[in-house]
Amino acid sequence: MPLTTTNWINTYHTQHKNDELFTAQQQIKPYWNQLLKEFEKFGPEGLMARQKDIDWLLGENGVTYNVYNDPKGMHRPWNLNVFPFLVQEQEWKKVEAGIMQRSRLLDLVLKDVYGERKLIKEGIIPSEVIYGHRGFLRQCDGITYPNHKFLSIYAADLARGSDGRLWVVNDRTEAPSGMGYALENRSTVSRILPEIYSQMNVKRLSGFFFELHQMLMEASPVKKENPYIVILTPGSHNETYFEHAYLSSFLGYPLVQGNDLVVRDGFLWMKSLQGLKRVDVVWRRVDDAFADPLELREDSHLGVAGLLDVVRRQNVAIVNPVGSAVMENPGLIPFMPSISKYFLNEDLMLPQIASWWCGQEKEMNYVLENLSQLVIKRIDRTNRESIHFAEFLSAVELEKLKLEIRRTPYRYVAQEKINFSTAPNLSGNTVEPRHLVSRSFCIASKDAYHVMPGGLVRVAPSSETIRVSNQRGGTSKDFWVIQEKASVEEAKHWQTRSSIAISGLNDLPSLTAENLFWAGRYVGRTLVNARFLRMVFRQMALLQNNDEKPKTEKLEVLFRAVTNLTGTYPGFVGEKGKEPKAMEHPMQEMLSVLLDRNRPGSLAHTLGMFSNSYYSIRNLWSTDMWRVFENIQNIWKTFEKSEDRSINRILKVLNQLITRLIAFMGLIEESILVQQGLLLYFIGLQLEQSILTITKCRSLLTIAYDEQVEYELLEYLLTSHESLNIYRYSYRSYIKLEHVLDLVILDLEYPRSLTFMLNRIQKDIVRLPHSRQDNNLANYQKYILEAFSKLRLASSLELIKTKSNKDVVRKDLDALFDELSTLLYQTSQSLTSTYFNHTDKQNQLVVQSFPF
Repeated sequence: MPLTTTNWINTYHTQHKNDELFTAQQQIKPYWNQLLKEFEKFGPEGLMARQKDIDWLLGENGVTYNVYNDPKGMHRPWNLNVFPFLVQEQEWKKVEAGIMQRSRLLDLVLKDVYGERKLIKEGIIPSEVIYGHRGFLRQCDGITYPNHKFLSIYAADLARGSDGRLWVVNDRTEAPSGMGYALENRSTVSRILPEIYSQMNVKRLSGFFFELHQMLMEASPVKKENPYIVILTPGSHNETYFEHAYLSSFLGYPLVQGNDLVVRDGFLWMKSLQGLKRVDVVWRRVDDAFADPLELREDSHLGVAGLLDVVRRQNVAIVNPVGSAVMENPGLIPFMPSISKYFLNEDLMLPQIASWWCGQEKEMNYVLENLSQLVIKRIDRTNRESIHFAEFLSAVELEKLKLEIRRTPYRYVAQEKINFSTAPNLSGNTVEPRHLVSRSFCIASKDAYHVMPGGLVRVAPSSETIRVSNQRGGTSKDFWVIQEKASVEEAKHWQTRSSIAISGLNDLPSLTAENLFWAGRYVGRTLVNARFLRMVFRQMALLQNNDEKPKTEKLEVLFRAVTNLTGTYPGFVGEKGKEPKAMEHPMQEMLSVLLDRNRPGSLAHTLGMFSNSYYSIRNLWSTDMWRVFENIQNIWKTFEKSEDRSINRILKVLNQLITRLIAFMGLIEESILVQQGLLLYFIGLQLEQSILTITKCRSLLTIAYDEQVEYELLEYLLTSHESLNIYRYSYRSYIKLEHVLDLVILDLEYPRSLTFMLNRIQKDIVRLPHSRQDNNLANYQKYILEAFSKLRLASSLELIKTKSNKDVVRKDLDALFDELSTLLYQTSQSLTSTYFNHTDKQNQLVVQSFPF
């Protein structure tokens, strides 16, 4: 039906009678009408401009959703539509009451399943529904918790049925995701549509996050003013990692991985730089079976060995409890009315999809007879492909499915196919109906549950698609609960802050510290290598314009230096005693060193490692840093896709890359305090630049060439080191080797010199916790002090000498570089073993099988 309240939206027609925009009489709902009138003021172009603003803002803020094996890349940009999803407060109060009822009910079921199991004993639910579900963990049987409620966070997936009511589609109890995305959606839309957001009296989210903070505080088994709370993430490759980092930053809780935590003496500890810090509460984003490799999946690297033992001792609180995935069980849905009567003596407030568990003969027969009209699911969601829309299956596929159901009927549930509601969605320059599902969140308190006034709305990727999935390219909407009047109390700005923030190095998780250290190293490596490659490509452009064997000695030296600096052996160095094949086609090898992301040491590979280290600690970085980082990624991706591999194009890209990297490095110092981890970044950066400076100088300076070649190599070194102008200003003379060594290696005042960088490392590592424990030097201090002392005792005039006129090797200089390389390697190894040791492995006593 065409809309008449606006002129520009006349193209919106719905093939579904059940659309959010309309009443049962196909009249536009009043609160939607108010929104459309406001949108009418924008006009089509204005509305599309605001959609572009939303896309831009999400990109600027780095909001992503990881999709495994996505051809578009791992970190897919988050999509948010300018049309919000609207629900009136009067209707929402009924939904809210239904969600709270369902939360209480599932909490009681969770306690019963791992406790007395009255539901099974009294025949309310069949035992196979629980024991046949992979989420039921026998290791969690009998575990009790000090808190009154076991289920601390619950999420319900809701969709509007044909009767006009919101129905429960799925229960999410294991580690419900989406809160952070809902918060980011609200932050974005309220900035792009501030007037409409204010005029329509949208119910705010701040109170919910205050309750979330309070719930986590109260979950501590030891009642104290400042319990230590951490968020346990599987890592940066998890599909919702952005949310983990976002909530860590927003709430102020440390973001940790399994290797950051360890069990000692019946307690859970976080490994910090100084030592162990006791953890009171873990907000878990790791799936149940991966939480404890000692008792559950032994191949898990995501959890903490011995965690369940600490939980049994009631020395740590896990939100939600390990084993709660058994509640995400569509096999329970047919029995929920009986369960509600049994525990609460109440009818279910929220309707749910008509479901038939196939473990009962009558129900199985009904399902098999009506299979083509139903949706078939495995009760334990082993993977996303286990949902079968039978109407789309061929006759052969239907027979195969029937055979599977007959073989293990208790594993299957059939559900009625319902065409859930659609809602307006701006797609390009048109507005079209899209199916949607909303996820609403509920958190426990001492005596009640609190529901987020809104939630995360997910939208189907096209108007023809029924299935709603972010993994399949769906978008999202902001969820507005419309009040009649604005609440003065809720309108006050409030921002949650943990009572314990990461206040210093002593509170820094060891894995975060290690990622900061390697972020510094990879940024330094990327910059130094990019500058050197740029210099070499410039010489290739001047001296050789085709892929032929170099005809000049200096170019051969530069090519060998490329291999030494990047570590892409055999490359231009070749195997011992053999002529390097790469010299026959240098351009081909240089392109490989530049672009082969599967080749360790290449610039593309180093950029990838730099990106990984950044994503791992993105909760620490500023928005400006993200923008520069995204710009770096876009420059490189554009270059990789381009077919232009000319030297001029390469030089242009390297110039852009180097400029952005310098900007990125400058912004790092504005993001976090030195005592919050920036110190580790600085140490990594200076260490990497020192190692590469030694490698570069060793490749170019330790062999004595004829005067002209040596002069040009010195000039190349200064150019790649960004020191040519400084040299000319300082010495105002012909470039001499001893002066280059004085400037690049021995100058204590020049920030790019090796001596200056080692001195900086000395000063920084003194501030590390173990450096200040007593009067004895730590091993890493000894190594860096020895390296610094060797430089301070060195003389450039002595270093440049050869043993005789016939000798072409400056052996003293080469020996010094060799000693320095060894000492810096030992420094790195000592720092790693002291602060970043995650190698302890604990094995299960009994091997168990957990299906994927």
